[in-house]
Amino acid sequence: MIDAAYVQRMALYNRWQNRNLFGVAGRLSDSDRRLDRGAFFGSIHATLSHLLWADRVWMSRFAGWTKPEGGIRESVSLYPDWGRLSEERAASDERLIAWSNTLDPQWLANDLTWFSGAVQREVSKPIWQLLVHFFNHQTHHRGQVHAMLTQAGGKPHDTDLFAMPE
Repeated sequence: MIDAAYVQRMALYNRWQNRNLFGVAGRLSDSDRRLDRGAFFGSIHATLSHLLWADRVWMSRFAGWTKPEGGIRESVSLYPDWGRLSEERAASDERLIAWSNTLDPQWLANDLTWFSGAVQREVSKPIWQLLVHFFNHQTHHRGQVHAMLTQAGGKPHDTDLFAMPE
């Protein structure tokens, strides 16, 4: 089982990597960010929009954040404006870090039950496993964005957790 320190570390890692990717993506033209590059959600913008949507869905379950509108299909257009997407990403990262610093270790041992739109049924799983999934999902899609940015001529920084500045 994970502990609160893991969640706190991963929340910081999440912010570090998002700043990296959004910084590089912000130097591209809007059309380059929106170009379908063959990733699961197509473009850099759409993938980053989906990722923010998914983070907020999970945080609505974990911490009572407002759940975003729509489902997975609509997640790619949560914020069509790049500036707003960037601002909302940064704000969510700060909220996630603040939340992680208040975690009750006992809470991590509980189960969470929710209706999953992805599998269209009620699901119940240990919270600690869901948090591991939450951070793995971020890493998965950021890896796709990293590859698309590299394809577009961008140069994202290192992604190794041990290399994260203190």
